[in-house]
Amino acid sequence: MFKELDPILHSQLRLAVMSLLISVKEAEFTFIKEKTNSTAGNLSVQVQKLKEVGYIDVAKQFKDNYPQTTCKITAKGIEAFESYVNALQAYLKV
Repeated sequence: MFKELDPILHSQLRLAVMSLLISVKEAEFTFIKEKTNSTAGNLSVQVQKLKEVGYIDVAKQFKDNYPQTTCKITAKGIEAFESYVNALQAYLKV
């Protein structure tokens, strides 16, 4: 009756990251950190988990001699997020 919720997206911070990226498609690590009010260390761990399952791509480069990390949602990530939202909506309709 109830569809299982994706355990990767069921984490509050990972869900927040995906929610941000679904609307902006791509964002710098510092922007995500600021918007989610998380620590750099915790966010880094959660971003890595999202990257490992293929929900986001992470690009690291230097900009004006400072490291810059950019996160971008993938097609797989969009599909997973939409599926997660649909599953939640099914829970609410019961």
